[in-house]
Amino acid sequence: MSGEFSLDQLRDLMHPARHTPIIQRRRAILIHSRVRMVAAAFAVLTPLWVVIDVVIFPWPLWGWLAGLRFVASLAFGALALGYRVSDDMGSAWRGLALLLAVPTAFFLASHPMLNEGVIAGSAAAVAAGYAFLPFVMVAGLSVFPLTAVEGILFALPLLSAHMVAGVYGSLVFPFPSYLGAMWLLLLIMAVAALAAMSQLHFMMALVDQASHDGLTGAFSRRIGEELLRVQFAHAQRSDLPLSLVFVDLDNFKAINDRHGHDQGDKVLGRAAESIRAMLRQSDVLVRWGGEEFLVIMPNTPRDGALIAVERLRVKGFGARPDGSTQTASVGIAEYTADRRPTDWEALVELADHRMYMAKQSGKDRIVATDRVLEPAE
Repeated sequence: MSGEFSLDQLRDLMHPARHTPIIQRRRAILIHSRVRMVAAAFAVLTPLWVVIDVVIFPWPLWGWLAGLRFVASLAFGALALGYRVSDDMGSAWRGLALLLAVPTAFFLASHPMLNEGVIAGSAAAVAAGYAFLPFVMVAGLSVFPLTAVEGILFALPLLSAHMVAGVYGSLVFPFPSYLGAMWLLLLIMAVAALAAMSQLHFMMALVDQASHDGLTGAFSRRIGEELLRVQFAHAQRSDLPLSLVFVDLDNFKAINDRHGHDQGDKVLGRAAESIRAMLRQSDVLVRWGGEEFLVIMPNTPRDGALIAVERLRVKGFGARPDGSTQTASVGIAEYTADRRPTDWEALVELADHRMYMAKQSGKDRIVATDRVLEPAE
C-alpha cells in the first residue's frame, strides 16, 4: 500500500459523502460491533465504581451517584444487548450517538451534585475524576473508523457539556481555567479525529485490496455479488431499470494453449481496460470467473446498455497475442424489461443464458432478448 494520498482519498477521509457502498457497509458493521463491545464493557465497569463512591463520599451524595451509575449501566447494557448489528450507516451513527449520550448525560447530572457541598481531601481527588469524563469520551472516538467531519460532530456534544459544567461552576476548575481546559480538550479531539481517520484509511485500503482482482483491477466475484444484491434491492424497491452485461471472451482457451498463461493474463488485463473505458462512474465491473466479466449498470434501460456495449463490440476488447482484435460474446438482461425477476441470481442467470446464445450463434455478438440478431457491421 502506498503511503501517499490521492485527492480522492483525502476527500473520503474528510467526509463520507463519496464512500462506495462496500466501504459504507464494512464501516457500518465495524462501528456497530465496537459500539456494542464498548457498551458491554461500560455496563460491567460502571457500577463497580459504586464501592469507591460509598467509601469516599458522604450520604446522600454517594446514593445519588450510585443511582446514576446503575441507570447508566442499564442504558449501556440495553445498547450492548439490544442494538442490532447491521450494514446501514445511519443505524451505525445512531448507535455511536447513543453510546456517547449516556456518559454525557451522566456527566451533566453528576456535576451539580459534586459541586453543591464542600468536598476536600481524597474525596476532592475522586471528584476530579468525574470532571475529566468528557476528556475520556472524546479520546474514545479514536476507537471508531470516522471521517474528520464525523469526529467533530460526535465530539461537539461532549465539548458543549464541558462548557456547561464550566458555566455552572466546578470543584476542579474555576471558570477562567476552563478556557485552558477547553484548549486541551480540543487538542485531544484533534488527535482522536486523526486516529479515527487513520483507522478509516487502513480499513479502506484493506477493503480495496481484498475486493479487487489483482490481475484485472475489476471487483472480485464475492464483492460483485454483494454489490449486485444492493443494486437489485434498490431497483426492486424503486422499480428502476438495472442492466447486467455478461461478457465471455471468445476463443480464450486457445491463447493459453498456444501462447501460455502469461499472454492470457495480458489479454484479460487489456479486455478489462477496454470494458472499463465504456463505464460510467456508477457502473461496476466484476471479474465473474476465468475469462468472464459481469458489468452492473444501475438506472440503465436495456436500450442504453445495448448501445454502449455495441460500441465496445465494434471497437473490440483489446488485442490478442497475434495482433488480432479480441472479440467477446455478450448477454444482456435488464430488470424492468425482463419481467422483474424475483432475485438477482435469476437476473444473472438470464444474462448468462443469453451470453451462451451469443456464443452458440457464432460468437462476436450481443444478445439482449430471447432472439439472436446478427451483429451490425
